[in-house]
Amino acid sequence: MVKKSAFNFPIVLEIFIWLFYVSFYKYSYYLESSDLPHIPHNDLPYLQICLYAILTTLGLVPYYRYLVPMLLTLKKYFWLFIITFVYFIFVLPFFNDAVAWTFIKITNGMVVNSFFVSAYEGYFLDWNLIMTDSIAFLCIAFSRFSFHNEYLRHKIETDHLQLQLSQLKTQLQPHFLFNTLNSLYGMSLTRSMETPRFILLLSQMMQYILYDCNSEEVLLANEIEFFKGYFEIEQKKFPGAKISLAIQDNLPELKIPPLLYLPLVENSFKHGRHKLEDNFGVEAYIKLEGSTLIFIIKNELLPNQQDTNINPRGGIGLSNIQKRLELYYPKKHKMIVNRTANEYIVNLDITV
Repeated sequence: MVKKSAFNFPIVLEIFIWLFYVSFYKYSYYLESSDLPHIPHNDLPYLQICLYAILTTLGLVPYYRYLVPMLLTLKKYFWLFIITFVYFIFVLPFFNDAVAWTFIKITNGMVVNSFFVSAYEGYFLDWNLIMTDSIAFLCIAFSRFSFHNEYLRHKIETDHLQLQLSQLKTQLQPHFLFNTLNSLYGMSLTRSMETPRFILLLSQMMQYILYDCNSEEVLLANEIEFFKGYFEIEQKKFPGAKISLAIQDNLPELKIPPLLYLPLVENSFKHGRHKLEDNFGVEAYIKLEGSTLIFIIKNELLPNQQDTNINPRGGIGLSNIQKRLELYYPKKHKMIVNRTANEYIVNLDITV
């Protein structure tokens, strides 16, 4: 699964509003609205009022964290308007009165006590704060709702692609295993000395598919080793074919999604002309140019596919790759599919 981004905008916005709007703006607003005497050389007088601003605003937590997201999820927009009106006009005043009454008892005998007495009597419940509170905390509620929905959508898409990867792996195993075992059977009949090595090679490839590819990312080096085995087995099946996998020397230690290139490789071998005629084949290249990882694979087309009006094959495989690329490398990839009269070429560039 793709990792969730460490940056969470709704949390940052919520902290920002609580810090600057509640702790500074509302505190300053209350100070300016009060008749408390000025204290010289004190930039933050009467901090009890700042605490009061924070505690009264806590009454909005159930509103913007639970009520608004729930109503948005249910698409009850009319009820959202009604509940917002009732909450700010009727619910919050009672909550504020309870907080003010508590502060009246705590600050009894202090100069600041007059502020809380006025707050308890409702002198500071005005439309300015109602409007700013509603705007500030509705922004938080909407951002939390949008972020959560986007995360769920992203998770569903990721899980769907993981399922596709699992299907890709299970799809590969039966026919690849069947064809390879047939080749190994033929080698055993001729008592080829290479039979044990190819059995071991097949075992290592199946282990890689079944276990190593369960990770979100795999080392490029491991992916290359898998395809080396794949190409070698295919070359053994078709001795007269020109099958090659060219790897740039000293590639850095990179990680990529598992079996990312597999549909391209499978399609090239499945539809390649080398299956019917010698001296044709499949060529692939993996290299790094700057920060761009380049994968190129090409094969000659079978005679019945050489009509250029035929749609390119491998639609499902190409669609799978496109979705995974958009998920893992958004705006950092480019895949070009070229089809000529006799040849099929795919060039995949990824910025890593």
